[in-house]
Amino acid sequence: MNLLVCLAAVALLLLTACGGGDPVSEADAPITIGAIFDLTGATSDVGTLYAEAIRDYYDRLNELGGIAGREVDLLWNDYGYDVAKAEQLYSEYVQAGAVMFMGWGTGDTEALRGRIAADRIPFVSASFSHVLGDPSEAPFNFLVGTTYSDQLFILLDYLIEEAEASGGEMPNVALMHHPSPFGLSPWRQGGEDYAKERGIEMAPHEMARGNTDFSATLTRIAESGANTVVFQNTSGPVSIAVKNARDLGLDLRFACLNYCSNEVLLDLAGDAAEGVLASIIYSPPGEGIDGLNEAAEYLASKGGSIDEEGLLYGQGWAVASLVTEAIERAAAAGEVTGDSIFAAFETFDGWDTGGVTAPVTFTSTDHRGIKGMRIFEIREGKFQPVTEMRMASTLGAAE
Repeated sequence: MNLLVCLAAVALLLLTACGGGDPVSEADAPITIGAIFDLTGATSDVGTLYAEAIRDYYDRLNELGGIAGREVDLLWNDYGYDVAKAEQLYSEYVQAGAVMFMGWGTGDTEALRGRIAADRIPFVSASFSHVLGDPSEAPFNFLVGTTYSDQLFILLDYLIEEAEASGGEMPNVALMHHPSPFGLSPWRQGGEDYAKERGIEMAPHEMARGNTDFSATLTRIAESGANTVVFQNTSGPVSIAVKNARDLGLDLRFACLNYCSNEVLLDLAGDAAEGVLASIIYSPPGEGIDGLNEAAEYLASKGGSIDEEGLLYGQGWAVASLVTEAIERAAAAGEVTGDSIFAAFETFDGWDTGGVTAPVTFTSTDHRGIKGMRIFEIREGKFQPVTEMRMASTLGAAE
C-alpha cells in the first residue's frame, strides 16, 4: 500500500514537472479571429490588397501587445471565391475557437448567415449586400460599407440631378454586373424598383466571367437607347469594358459602384477611365485623412507607401480597426465571446473612423453601420471629388 502511495506521489510530481508551468488562463489566451480572402478567384483583382492590409494590421497590433494584453490569432486562407470552400474554412476556424469572423464575398456571406447566427459569431464581410444589414434576416452580420443598393440609389439621384441642372437627357441606365449574387445585389435588392420610382429606365446586363471583350454587349447597350452604364463589378472586367467603349467610339457615361472605384481601375484602364464616376466609401490616400495615418506609418516602416497600396489597402486596414474596436469594447466589459463582441458592435453610435468613412452606427434594428459615400470623377488619372458626403436614408433612398 505504501509503495502504491509513493508511486502515485512520484507520478504527480512528474506530471507537474512536465506541465510547462502554470496553465494559460482565459485572460491570457489568444483571441482567435477567422478570415477568408479572395487571393486567386474571380475578385482577386481587388481582394489581394484588402487581405494584405488586414494581415498587416494584426501583425502590427500583436507587435504592440494585442488586445488587452492578449495576442490576436488571425486564422486565414484563400478561398478562391468558392462558396463551398468558404463554408469549409468557416467551420474549421469556428472549431478552432474563432469568436469573430471576417468574410469577403456576397454569395458566401449570404450562404453563411444562418450558421453565423446559430453559432453566435459576429461576422464582418467585404460584401455590402443590403439584406446583410437587416438583423431580422442576418442577425449576426454587421455591414461596414454603404450597401450596394444605397450606393446605386445615391448615384442615380446624382445622375438625375446632373441631367436636370444641365438640361440634358435623363439617364437611361445599363447596369453591367458581375455574374454572381454580388453583381445582382443592387438590382434585386431595390435598384429595379428605385429606378421606376425615379422615372428612369434601367436594365441589367451580365458581364460573363473570364470575358476578354465586352464590345458586343456595349454595342447592344448603345443601340438600346441607354446613355449611361453603371458597373457593379471589380476593376479588371470594368477596365476591359471602358477600353472597348473607347475603341468603339461609344458616347456613353460610365459610373462605378465601390469595387471598381479604386486605383486598380486607373492602372488597368489608363486614359480610358477618364471621366468615369466613382462611388467612394473609403477615402483614397492623398486627402490628408487622419484615419489613414497608422497604415501609412506602418507601410513606411516596411519601405512601402500608402499611396502605392491605395484605397483598397486603406479599406482593409479600416475594417480591421473597426473589428478591433468592437473586441476591445467587449474585453473592457468582461469576457471576449461572440455574444460580448455582438453587444459591443451595437454600442457604436457615430464612431469616428478618422475621416476614412462616414461615422459608424449599429443598432439592434439596423446593422448597416456605414450609410454615406462621396462621388468622385476620374480626371487626368486621379480621383477628384464632385460631391460632399451623401447619406442614404433608413428607407434606402438618398437624402
